[in-house]
Amino acid sequence: MFRLLSLLLTLIVINPVSAATLLVLGDSLSAGYQMPIEKAWPSLLPNVMAEKGKPISVVNGSISGDTTGNGLDRLPQLLEQHTPDYVLIELGANDGLRGFPPHIIESNLTAIIQQVKASDAQPILMQIHVLPNYGKRYTQMFSALYEKVSTEQYIPLLPFFLEPILRDYPQWMMEDGLHPKPTAQPWIADFVSKQLINHL
Repeated sequence: MFRLLSLLLTLIVINPVSAATLLVLGDSLSAGYQMPIEKAWPSLLPNVMAEKGKPISVVNGSISGDTTGNGLDRLPQLLEQHTPDYVLIELGANDGLRGFPPHIIESNLTAIIQQVKASDAQPILMQIHVLPNYGKRYTQMFSALYEKVSTEQYIPLLPFFLEPILRDYPQWMMEDGLHPKPTAQPWIADFVSKQLINHL
């Protein structure tokens, strides 16, 4: 009995419980647009989560300019390579900027979520809003599709981090009015951590 307990204790020491892995599947808002990748909020997120008692490993699978279709195409390789426990989907802004039909975006997001589920990872969707360039009707339809998808797929929907920045900290935005500066990244990491913490 003593030898069995010693063996179990040895296994626990040799194989400590590892932190869960979060894959961020996003676009330029998560890829560190015009800044070193280590300053982007996904790179800062592990330290913030550790401070909150939720250690996590983060893989930033975001690429500037990506649409939901691009993300869908890249996802299988990312899932196979990193075998994440969670996948945070931050996509759609570029679809909106290009005026893609909402039903196409919805279809792509649904396919992404289903692939993530099939890999035994937990999908988490982030709400995205677009500028009202294409009129009120398109903007409303675009925003509403995220809640629809999250409800139909029974997955968490996190609030869009850019919304409070545009409202309360406009000085943190780049001149293009679309991307947050490096100075905004620690705030975004903290904002996302507060939304994520109850879903991990």
